[in-house]
Amino acid sequence: MDKGNFTPVTEFFLIGLSHYPGLQIFLYVICLVMYLVILFGNSFLIIISILDPRLHTPMYFFLGNLSFLDICYTSSSVPQVLIIIISERKSISFTRCALQMILSLGLGCTECILLAVMAFDRYVAICNPLRYTIIMNNGLCVQMAAWTWIIGCLNTLLPSVLALIKPFCGNVIDHLTCEILALLKLICGDISINVLLLTVGSILYLLTPLLLIFFSYVFILSTILRINSSEGRKKAFSTCSAHLTVVILFYGSALFMYMKPKSKDTQIFDEIFGLSYGVITPMLNPIIYSLRNKEVKDAVVKLLFRNLYLKRM
Repeated sequence: MDKGNFTPVTEFFLIGLSHYPGLQIFLYVICLVMYLVILFGNSFLIIISILDPRLHTPMYFFLGNLSFLDICYTSSSVPQVLIIIISERKSISFTRCALQMILSLGLGCTECILLAVMAFDRYVAICNPLRYTIIMNNGLCVQMAAWTWIIGCLNTLLPSVLALIKPFCGNVIDHLTCEILALLKLICGDISINVLLLTVGSILYLLTPLLLIFFSYVFILSTILRINSSEGRKKAFSTCSAHLTVVILFYGSALFMYMKPKSKDTQIFDEIFGLSYGVITPMLNPIIYSLRNKEVKDAVVKLLFRNLYLKRM
C-alpha cells in the first residue's frame, strides 16, 4: 500500500471470531470460566507452596513463578477479550493495544525460558541427586528466576517499538487480541526488519529453550533407565512427568502459532491455537501439577484437614 494513504491511528477494532455472532455468548462464558479457573487454580497452587514447608524446594519455587506468570499472562489479555466480546463497538485504544501486545509477548517469552529453567532443575535433581541442594541453592534459584523475567520481558521492547512506530494503513485487527503478527498486517510499507526480528526471537526464545529442555530430558531418561528397581524408575519419572506434559502443551501450540508459514489473512485456526497457549495451557497447569504430584496432593489434604479441625474447635 502507498504510505500516503495512512492516517494516525488512535484505536483498533478487534473483530476476531465476530463473523460468528451466534458464538459470542458461548465464547464469553467459556473464556470467563477458564479465566476464573486460572485465577483460582494458580493462586491456590502458590498459596499451597508457601504454606506447606515440605514444598519449600527449588521445584516448587519455580512452579510458583510459573503460576504467577500464568496469572499475569492471561490477565494481560483475557479481561479485554471479555469486554470486546460483549461490546457492540469492539474497539481498544492504541495505548492499551500496545501495552497488551508488549505484556503478552514478553510474558510468553518469559514462560519459554522458565520452562527450560524448570527442566534444568529436574535434570540436576535426577542426574545429580547427591549434589542437588548444593547446586540448586536459594541464591542460584532466585538469580535464575530474576534473570528469566528480565530477559523475557526485555526481548519484547525492540520488535514492539519498531512495530508501533510504523505507519498503519488500517485499524481493523482480525484477531481476538492485539497480537503482534496480526498487527504487522496493518503496517504500510516494508516489514522485513520486523519479520526478521520475530524470526530471530522465535529461534532464541522458542527453539533454544526447547532444545535445552530436549537435551535435559535425554540425560534424565538415560539416568532413569539405569535405575535398577522399577519403583525407583517410576518415582524418578513421576517427578518430571507434570513438567513434560506442560512443555508439550505450551510448545505444541506456540510453535504452531509462530513457526508455521503465514497466510495472508488470519485464519480461525490461528485464533483457536492462540487461545490454546494463551488460556487453556495456563488453566491446565495447576490441574496437571496437582493430579500428577503426590506432594501437592498431600499438601492439599493436610491444609483441608487442618481447616476442618480449626472449624470444629
